[in-house]
Amino acid sequence: MRIWDVHTHLAGAPGSPRQRAEKMLRSADRLGVERFFLHMGTIFIADPTPDALRLANDEVLEAVKADPERIRGLVYVNPKYPEASLAEFERCVVNGPMVGVKIWVAVRCSDPRLDPIVKRAAEQKATLIIQHTWLKIGGNPRIVGDGNSTGESTPTDVAILARRHPDVPIVCVHVGGDWELGIRSVSSIPNVMIEVSGSYPTEGFVEMAVREVGADRVMFGSDMPGRSLASQLAKVQGAQISESEKELILGGNLRRLLAPIYQKKGLKL
Repeated sequence: MRIWDVHTHLAGAPGSPRQRAEKMLRSADRLGVERFFLHMGTIFIADPTPDALRLANDEVLEAVKADPERIRGLVYVNPKYPEASLAEFERCVVNGPMVGVKIWVAVRCSDPRLDPIVKRAAEQKATLIIQHTWLKIGGNPRIVGDGNSTGESTPTDVAILARRHPDVPIVCVHVGGDWELGIRSVSSIPNVMIEVSGSYPTEGFVEMAVREVGADRVMFGSDMPGRSLASQLAKVQGAQISESEKELILGGNLRRLLAPIYQKKGLKL
């Protein structure tokens, strides 16, 4: 089975960007992961300045050199800085080796400031756009640990963004962590993909996602090294679904989303 991991990071591992990527390749080899996709650099910056965006993306570009065939990058952008974000997209995707977009927690993705980034990505056939989401318990988002941070998106924010761009796939990363609520929040939006990383390998997560939206809208990501690659793979490999459904989740759906940009760049899927 060709396993492609859409969600990996350099943060949380020792060494240079390239050394960290080499260590991740060894983990991938042990578990049969063919390719993985990196984003955000060695230090997580929730609200990066234009200079910080460039540094984070430079670190990913350096890491990819460890094995450009097996590792690809997604450009990290901050919608608070639309001009800088679009410039990074041009540098890293249009004129560089990256193949998609990563958006984290600086701005909720329901904010219209994301629209120029999504439109430009669609124009360039970079239709792998992944958006972090979470559903934290608490009442005051300004207090750390008490609810989502001010700019942190929920699956409902993804639904709002996806409705504004009905022809562009949007990947709902973690599907909010609280996956039962998160899946229901986006199930009726056909261009939203559910990504299953970042939660404990609990029974029923993948099965519910397939039941509610169909296997062709579910995608594997591990969130390694912050999460163990083995435990995240186990959620899919141990799920009570068919082998053909596992093949879609573990790589088939990701390759479908990447096909336009890979063809444009002359890359082999």
